[in-house]
Amino acid sequence: QVQLVESGGGLVQPGGSLKLSCVVSGSIFSSYAMGWYRQAPGKERVLVAAITGDGSTNYADSVKGRFTISRDNAKKTVYLQMNSLKPSDTAVYYCFMSGSYWGPGTQVTVSS
Repeated sequence: QVQLVESGGGLVQPGGSLKLSCVVSGSIFSSYAMGWYRQAPGKERVLVAAITGDGSTNYADSVKGRFTISRDNAKKTVYLQMNSLKPSDTAVYYCFMSGSYWGPGTQVTVSS
């Protein structure tokens, strides 16, 4: 059974940083594309960043230059480093693995 578990969310002030982690169990990891989505209250879930099995990345325009996605295949973990956070980044962040696997989400709140 494939499971994805996120961690690292929390409350941070504007301009601060957080690093999210997503650990995958029960599946081969290295060949799968991974991504981070977010969903703010009352809004659709949208892609934030994605990374392929060979390390190619893409980002939503709203986070380019501030967020970095990376992966450690040995640890079966994908990361999202978030810098220069804004109140508009407040959302539940979900880890995604190709094949339609989702984590339960972790809350990120950016507020003073």
